[in-house]
Amino acid sequence: MVSLTVTPKFSVSEFLAVVNQSLELAFGSVQIEGEVSSFKVNHQKYVFFDLKDDEGTVNCFMTVWQLRMPIHDGMRVVVRAVPKVTDWGKFSLTVQSVQPVGEGNLRKSFELLRKKLSDEGLFDDARKRLLPSRPQYVAVISSTNSAGYADFMKIANERWGGVRFSVVNVMVQGETAADQIIRAVEKIESLAELPEVIVVIRGGGSADDLSVFNDELLVRKLASSRVPVLTGIGHEIDTTLCDLAADVRASTPSNAAQLLLPDKQEMIRSIKHQLRGVALQTVRAIDEELELVQAARSNALDSWRQHVEELLSDVQSRIRLISEYDPELALARGYAMIRGNCAVGEVIEIQTNKALMKARVEAYAERTNN
Repeated sequence: MVSLTVTPKFSVSEFLAVVNQSLELAFGSVQIEGEVSSFKVNHQKYVFFDLKDDEGTVNCFMTVWQLRMPIHDGMRVVVRAVPKVTDWGKFSLTVQSVQPVGEGNLRKSFELLRKKLSDEGLFDDARKRLLPSRPQYVAVISSTNSAGYADFMKIANERWGGVRFSVVNVMVQGETAADQIIRAVEKIESLAELPEVIVVIRGGGSADDLSVFNDELLVRKLASSRVPVLTGIGHEIDTTLCDLAADVRASTPSNAAQLLLPDKQEMIRSIKHQLRGVALQTVRAIDEELELVQAARSNALDSWRQHVEELLSDVQSRIRLISEYDPELALARGYAMIRGNCAVGEVIEIQTNKALMKARVEAYAERTNN
């Protein structure tokens, strides 16, 4: 029996294309966990490293823009990649994303990226903006099914009513989460009316769950946002690089609502307290003015009293002076008053204290002072 099977014949490039097509159909993209070795970056564009375990090694390639968290030799990671045979016949993985595995490796990657971005000034307080005191239009980026989002909205509506919220629903963990949040920020920045604040909300979780908020491109996007950014990510003990890049960092989603909006009940109490203070100050000022008026009136009365007393004393002095020249007083002391023409032969009247007499002048002479 003669076989009719024909062995296919390919050129090298055709064969490589068929192999790669077969790999893509068989696997698509795959996740592979291993240890990084021989890590290097060429021309600040291309990243090369080997991924290995105890029994095998595979070459990996990616661009620096796809490397969202720092890695180094000895770090255990999970890569999402497409298997491929290169044009020069070498099997490798074209890496789409890489994620450190385990809290120790996540922490190392976190510290490396934190230092890099800090050295660039992304976390400097000088570049951070203040939040408006009572915003009326707020954009929220979160998973609307999460407890963190529910806590934020509940506290926000309890504290201050009438705020307009524009909510963008995104994944807050997983491989696509960082890109979704970046696109959400870009969408908000493209609005005709910009919100006053962007709030990024995510409830608590493990270090791996929160690692999306240590994504370099996402951190840079929040740092360069046209709108002030408030983050409420995880619990109080959690701090992500997005928190460090944000204009204001809240410890929890609930705390984000507290930092964003004033408490209307507390404000009412504060206003009442201020009004009581103003009322007390007004009463105190009126009392002080009354005291000044009373003091002025008392001073005026004292001045008039002194003036009257001085006038009375002057009148009494004048009365005493007049009394000293009263003829009746002189007569009482034994003197006599003579009326008439004191010439020889003239009749004159002589008045004493007890009698009125008439007499004729017999002699007259002028008195001289010797």
